Amino acid sequence: MSINNIEEVASYIVSEGKGILAADESNPTCGKRFDSIGVESTEDNRRDYREMLFRSAGMEGNIGGVILFDETIRQKAKDGTLLVDIINNQGALPGIKVDKGLQSIGDSEETVTVGLDGLDERLKEYAAMGAKFTKWRAVIKIGDGMPTDQCIDSNMKALADYAKLVQDNGMVPIVEPEVLMDGSHSIEDCYDATDRSLKSLFAHLEANSVNIRATLLKPNMVLSGSTSTTQANIQEVAQRTLDCLKANVPSELPGITFLSGGQSDIDATAHLDAMNKIGGFPWKLSFSYGRALQAPALKAWGGKPENAFISQDALSHRAKMNKFASLGEWDDGMEED
Repeated sequence: MSINNIEEVASYIVSEGKGILAADESNPTCGKRFDSIGVESTEDNRRDYREMLFRSAGMEGNIGGVILFDETIRQKAKDGTLLVDIINNQGALPGIKVDKGLQSIGDSEETVTVGLDGLDERLKEYAAMGAKFTKWRAVIKIGDGMPTDQCIDSNMKALADYAKLVQDNGMVPIVEPEVLMDGSHSIEDCYDATDRSLKSLFAHLEANSVNIRATLLKPNMVLSGSTSTTQANIQEVAQRTLDCLKANVPSELPGITFLSGGQSDIDATAHLDAMNKIGGFPWKLSFSYGRALQAPALKAWGGKPENAFISQDALSHRAKMNKFASLGEWDDGMEED
């Protein structure tokens, strides 16, 4: 791979239908996933699971980047190979989650993401370890009186401050303003919260002189709340999401890599495909999925080494399906092949 600058890194990650494998779950989150299959969340088990994913044949050509957790970027495989090198050998670029989680805003239910203190030093270390891009997640809740302007602006300013530091350290920032699908809100409520968040985000990025051509956006799709009695269909989700993006996202942004946000693996693929079939936008629309890529693989693995090939096939299948969706070439009949 001959990639000479951060603009080329950003473009490569989403080139030719490729997307991102989000494998940056914190240890507590990984523990919950392992609990669901009866596996103890030890450092070795986490290493073995992620190594298995990274060695899957379907990584190559379908995955352009892998987001790692701090523990993982430092780990070696059983044979002594750095996990970062395994990712590179698959034609993907290693990245790193750098935020430090959520802090409550006063006594409210809303949060702001923290981690700017000491970030410059951490970024220098991660760049030296081979990271080519980074991720920072902001969380926006919909509810009674939420999201407030304070919550949105505090989070989007932090995202912009993070993005500038990342680019100053020679890496690509992924900015992730996630409007949660949790709740009974309507798709209109989600559109409004997403629209406000994106407007604030790009205003702050511009104010910080962040290079948009060397930035990736990881947003939610515009969805009905998970417990809403009225659930929008695939076409409505696709159209409303595109409308919101077109109203707010600069054309020079190279790519939008959606989070799955609790959608089923098939729904996440179907929504992405529907948007690409509609077309008419200047950016690459791709994926940065965690559960929606990993869930079938995790279930197939079950913590048993003898199931590795079955698990790898499950990940490879989902990666391939999402590549087709990123090109607008997926249909549900492919899931039966």
